[in-house]
Amino acid sequence: MMNKYTLKICLLVTVLMGAFNLTQAAKDDGHIVVIISIDGMASYYLDDPKADIPTLHALMAEGASAKSMKPVLPTSTWANHTTLVTGVTPDRHGVIGNKYWERSTGKTIQLISDPIFDKDELVKAPTIYDVAHDAGIKTAAILWPASRNAHTLDWTIPDVGTDEHFKKYCTPELWAESVAAGIPVEKQEVWRNSGMGVERDLMYTKMFLLALKHHPGLALLHLIAVDHLEHEHGPRSPEAYAALHAADQRVKEVKAALAAQYPGKATIIVTSDHGFVGYHQKIEPNVKLRQAGLYKSKVPKNKSPAYSISQGGSCYIYINDKKNLPAWTKKIAAMFKGAEGIDLVLEPKDYAKFGLPTPDVDPRMGDLILTAKDDYSISDGTDGETFVTAKSAKLLGAHGHSPLMPQMQASFMAWGAGIKKGVKLDSIDNLDVAPTAAALLGLEMKNVQGRVLKEILE
Repeated sequence: MMNKYTLKICLLVTVLMGAFNLTQAAKDDGHIVVIISIDGMASYYLDDPKADIPTLHALMAEGASAKSMKPVLPTSTWANHTTLVTGVTPDRHGVIGNKYWERSTGKTIQLISDPIFDKDELVKAPTIYDVAHDAGIKTAAILWPASRNAHTLDWTIPDVGTDEHFKKYCTPELWAESVAAGIPVEKQEVWRNSGMGVERDLMYTKMFLLALKHHPGLALLHLIAVDHLEHEHGPRSPEAYAALHAADQRVKEVKAALAAQYPGKATIIVTSDHGFVGYHQKIEPNVKLRQAGLYKSKVPKNKSPAYSISQGGSCYIYINDKKNLPAWTKKIAAMFKGAEGIDLVLEPKDYAKFGLPTPDVDPRMGDLILTAKDDYSISDGTDGETFVTAKSAKLLGAHGHSPLMPQMQASFMAWGAGIKKGVKLDSIDNLDVAPTAAALLGLEMKNVQGRVLKEILE
């Protein structure tokens, strides 16, 4: 006869074993969540009659979509792709833009294309692939920003710039499979430097399809051609529309592979990191600082009173005289308020509402932030004679502007297993993507700022 204590222990063990078996069954049920980011696909393309995107339109009709999705400031690739997978703002995840200025050395530190930092050195918040991997789910990511050397990705090639890094940080087996399949991996750097984004996207998609054959439960893919062509030719240009159609074809190929390998058990989330603004003029804050005697080109940048570094449609202004910081902040802010092309002038007291750390907490942050209006971008130029350049006849494209601008709104849609059909949301935040993807995997992203989009879930 069991005593009461022994009986309780046996019951507890039975319950725990049952819970363990249920958990394992959930992990091994063959379901996959795929997140595809089409870099630079502004929400205005989704109902643009010139946009030839039949696959995306079918996903929207058969699944759920949002009218728009708000990005974070700066509306740049590295900051927003990190928010997409963490569900938190830059002040929490640590990726504050595509680059920043190092006060101690006076050097610009590039984050874009992961030339310096591994993922764990750069990203300070748990990602969806961290959470999935820790739960026993296999993970894959192709060309995902800020993922270099991520130990929680089983199959990966990060978004890097050089052929050396491309091979070094690619999962060895995936590299061997890519070479065996005839994928021209040796052309990555040449194509990158020559602007062949459509060709690169095709290559990365082929590598992604190889990774899918290993049956991960979570897989991320970043497509870059739309962004690159918009920079060169402006948004809504013939080149941008062509790149968007090509991206739609890449999604079609992924969808077909999922239908074959995960019949009825695949969920696709298609999103973007930011929208796009067309511009004809550049703002050069360093020229205005130089003309006011606050930037001195003949001394090291960290010896000048102030220096500006561009984030595309915004910039961070660093003030080096910390003893008189309040006075300098007030003076420089006044210089730019109401100036041509300037939309917002943000002081540290404004940073929290944009999800950015203050410079006393994170010295990588500037002491002021400027954002540009529509038809303007911001450059790092120092030698010009005018604060705003003359109007160019050629339309170019930029992002990095305020996330409040309609043109900066990103895209979101979800389709497949676990997604209700025909749900149309208004505006959502890109903070919502990671917790929603986690919910589809039966997981929870803890301590996030976004929410699970329960209204789209079956």
